[in-house]
Amino acid sequence: MIRSATIHLLLFVTIMASCQASPRMNAPKPDNIMSNATNPAKPYYSRTDTTRLTLSDEEWKKVLSPDLYAVARHGETERAFTGKYWNYEGLGTYYCSACGNALFRSDAKFASTCGWPSFFETMRPKSVIYRDDTTYGMVRTEVLCGRCDAHLGHLFDDGPPPTGKRFCMNSISLEFEGDKK
Repeated sequence: MIRSATIHLLLFVTIMASCQASPRMNAPKPDNIMSNATNPAKPYYSRTDTTRLTLSDEEWKKVLSPDLYAVARHGETERAFTGKYWNYEGLGTYYCSACGNALFRSDAKFASTCGWPSFFETMRPKSVIYRDDTTYGMVRTEVLCGRCDAHLGHLFDDGPPPTGKRFCMNSISLEFEGDKK
């Protein structure tokens, strides 16, 4: 048990030590998998409705992909440097993949070498909610979607000005829509 906790702590310290600002690399434009149009596969998805959703775990399992379900509903984390938005530079808005809630603007995204997309502020105060997370022997702040409680990632106090915050998010929990030209 102690050995496992030590390994997790060492892994966490290693990842956190690598989270320093660096120039972003250009990445290919992610494909938009969802627009404002109704999608029968995601009946609770809306980019305009901010009404809180309270669905059973079974209902979420029916409408989310297995990978998104594991992260959004059970707090899993995608591997660092594997998500499509970790170094993406497009201009636009990031939405919750599970429900469509507006979360972050691209002008709040910053280059962080931790391997996950990082933002210094949310789009609006109620875009997200917070919960204490003490898993793996660490004390962190979990970030959840303010509309559907989907796990998005964690909040750290090592971000850039003006907030000093780093919202370290899972790419799979986000959808991006570019600004209209």
